[in-house]
Amino acid sequence: MSAICVSGRGKRTESGGEDFVVCNPTKQSCVSPSGSSDQRRLDYEREDYLNDVSIILPVYNAARWLDECLQSVLEQDFQGSMELLVFNDASKDDSMNIIRKWRTKLEDRSIHVVIDGHESSHPKGVGFAKNRAVEQSSGRFLCFLDAIIGCQVMREPEGSTERYTRWINGLTQEQLVTQVFTSHGPTVIMPTWFCSREWLDHIGTFDEGGKGVPEDLLFFYENLRKGGGMFRVDHCLLLYRYHSEAATHAVLEETIWKNRVRFLEERVLSLWPSFTIWNAGKQGRKLYRSLSSKNQKKVVSFCDVDRSKITKGFYTYQESKDKPKPKIPIYHFTEAKPPFIICVKLDLTGGGFEENLSSLKLKEGVDYYHFS
Repeated sequence: MSAICVSGRGKRTESGGEDFVVCNPTKQSCVSPSGSSDQRRLDYEREDYLNDVSIILPVYNAARWLDECLQSVLEQDFQGSMELLVFNDASKDDSMNIIRKWRTKLEDRSIHVVIDGHESSHPKGVGFAKNRAVEQSSGRFLCFLDAIIGCQVMREPEGSTERYTRWINGLTQEQLVTQVFTSHGPTVIMPTWFCSREWLDHIGTFDEGGKGVPEDLLFFYENLRKGGGMFRVDHCLLLYRYHSEAATHAVLEETIWKNRVRFLEERVLSLWPSFTIWNAGKQGRKLYRSLSSKNQKKVVSFCDVDRSKITKGFYTYQESKDKPKPKIPIYHFTEAKPPFIICVKLDLTGGGFEENLSSLKLKEGVDYYHFS
């Protein structure tokens, strides 16, 4: 977990592993919660809100990054009213002294600062800290929220998570929806989320399960369940730090996997009478084994390019309680029947897989989805 920070003039830094961004709301537009493509200007008319924007800052042992973070808040060129909501989740370092030091500077620039937290022996988690900060905020828009607007990012140190960074910055607007099932997680990454308070109230609070809970992914899924749209501002407004202490590293891959499978079953497989799994190898077989019995029965085949797998002819699900054991045929991809769930990792075959997929003239989100 870490702090949130925003900056003007097209850049932003983060203080740790879970952060959010204001994509300069005076200059950007957003989609409506219905997810339509019609864009509208952010409405800053005052109603019962004391501020235009509330910056939500959960903090846990973020001392080494807070000066840079809070400096970027100070330099934000947004002209409306802002407040900073800090929630200390039992930090044991110098985080709170640093925040108190910055409080006067921020308030001298008319950025109201609210500081709260707890000092128990253990942190209660990212979701808990976010929810407590939101409860004390008074802005119409929250800097982290999700209806969802995001932006492109630059990684620090340069070159870290190269494939992931290329993926997150290269998605088309349509792929922000179609590629939500991939292992990379939310297609609009959490450090750049921004939306209205009304939309947060509609979605609900963050999961407070604590360490190991992917509260951002779960919130992202709930946004989609409730008809939320996504929009990405195609400018690099976030300097996204990669480091070993980020909260995201506490989330097990298997936890992410299980949530992805359930969401895939809910959103896609429930609508398909049958489908093919593209990849007869380890990942494809794992997906098959992870499916509900009902959806396993919808798998008509695996497909691949590996001649040894194709020659074998079928995959036998030995763990099944059925007798005889299910045997799923394996075909070359050109002979397989869509729709496909694709378990082949992107950007790893020198363009070979992407070329094979393109040769079939299929439509993403209709004839196939990526689950790589």
